Amino acid sequence: MIKIKNLFLLGLLIGSLYSCKQEPKPEPVAAATEIRQWKPEDTRSLSGITAKRGLILNSEKGTPGYVLYEPANGTYTYLLNKNGEVVHVWNSDLNSMDSYLLPNGHLIRLERDENFPTFAAGGQAGRIKEYDWDGNVVWNFKYYSEKELIHHDIEIMPNGNILAISYEALTPEEAIALGKDPQHIPKAGIWLDKIIEVQPTKPEGGKIVWEWHMKDHLVQDFDETKANYGVVAENPRKININTPSGEAGPPMTQEQIDHMKRTGMTTSNATVDNQGSDLTHTNAISYNPDLDQIVISVPGFSEIFVVDHSTSTAEAKGSSGGHAKLGGDLLYRWGHSVNYGRGTGENQKLFGQHDVKWIPKGYPGEGNLMVFNNDIRNPDNKLPSMWAALGKAGSPEMNVAIGDIGNYSAIYEWAIPKDGEGNYPIMEGGAFGPDQPDWSYTAPDKYSFYSAFISGAHRLKNGHTLITSGMQGRFFEIDQNKEVVWEYWNPYKYDYKLPDGSVSQPVGPFVYGIFRSTLYPADFEAFKGKTLAPISPQPKPFIFKMPPPPAVQDSVQ
Repeated sequence: MIKIKNLFLLGLLIGSLYSCKQEPKPEPVAAATEIRQWKPEDTRSLSGITAKRGLILNSEKGTPGYVLYEPANGTYTYLLNKNGEVVHVWNSDLNSMDSYLLPNGHLIRLERDENFPTFAAGGQAGRIKEYDWDGNVVWNFKYYSEKELIHHDIEIMPNGNILAISYEALTPEEAIALGKDPQHIPKAGIWLDKIIEVQPTKPEGGKIVWEWHMKDHLVQDFDETKANYGVVAENPRKININTPSGEAGPPMTQEQIDHMKRTGMTTSNATVDNQGSDLTHTNAISYNPDLDQIVISVPGFSEIFVVDHSTSTAEAKGSSGGHAKLGGDLLYRWGHSVNYGRGTGENQKLFGQHDVKWIPKGYPGEGNLMVFNNDIRNPDNKLPSMWAALGKAGSPEMNVAIGDIGNYSAIYEWAIPKDGEGNYPIMEGGAFGPDQPDWSYTAPDKYSFYSAFISGAHRLKNGHTLITSGMQGRFFEIDQNKEVVWEYWNPYKYDYKLPDGSVSQPVGPFVYGIFRSTLYPADFEAFKGKTLAPISPQPKPFIFKMPPPPAVQDSVQ
């Protein structure tokens, strides 16, 4: 989701961020005194706010099946046929942005509890609920307090247990004791992540049967008098607590934060003191039952981490035990080797990525990892990312900043290099491989496929790939030749509010945005004996009316 430090700037751009320049190398702009209007015909839409909505393409090459997803800031989960028609609906009293369909027809939803304290970084949840096909709640699990909160994503294991990502709040004093530089600790402290495995106890609650904590696997070279001191480059399987997390933005005032809440760009827990607390912002989790390993996406570090689930909880705290005999230390990491003191910034592979997954057994590419790489840098840019462009909000050079983004998104697939014993080696002084992904997808023109946050992708059994370009709410299926064979743009948007009147999840101008969608094949067991005719009436689409375009002042940067 959008990071809090960027949200106020994002709000200032609502009137002008509906589109950005399409050309990878923008033409020189006019002098500062010239006023230019944005023209839809020469722009690339970031939000897709004026795009045609609903079914765009339904080729006979598309995979028969149904797509599951949650429209932004609503309480609904929709099951959609390939004709773009809703065939089934689950509803709740809470907002959800992520769900999974079980073979028995039940739905597992990660939901945003209305009452949890402390955390405010997008993707907040606190609840897991299980619904039967008719929408009856059969299990309700709460996990939130002032110190912890499940968020973003869950993974259903073959034994019925559920893996969940949870924040773990540390006070400034606790962070300093772990070796964090005090100059980079917000007043509210920092939030690292942990993984919990929940054994459901229906109809209410669950037992935590396994845990892994980032805080147990840190290294730092800042203060030799504190814990975790060591040479970062000599400890590539540990996490440098002083790795910069994202791009620092200007501090916000309480007035700015209050404005963000009123305009739907942050939730009620955002404060001046917790800006920058969310160091890692882990946003996806996947489990490989054959390896008994877990992979997570950590966009705060622009990396993915693999950890050993075969450990006990006690072993997961240390550096020995489990199949790999490394305890809870990282088995593998990939995306940004500078974080562990290897290579340079030019070696960076991942940029704010989402939705890492193992490709299942029996699927083309089985055993490989797949990820949505959100915000890949265009080396010709004057600005490194969309977030940097937000820093020009309200300034005379804002037009240049937007036009100079030119970044793009890609889907990456790769096999983790292994030794003869199935371990993930790292060369002395080198980085974890591979140097490049084994397969990737970008748009034919590269720059028209771009979603700087949210989004996802997953492989289908026939070798096709379903992609969610989250900012625009666009779903499309590509075949093995990378041809688009099905395409749909979400037409639904809702206005669910928390009791204090604020939004459940920040959206800003991305009113059709979707965290993720999942395509289930037509022969999926959950659909056996079910009536999957289009519901009547269909949900009412949200029609956005474009305001008059603002005059934007150009200047040479």
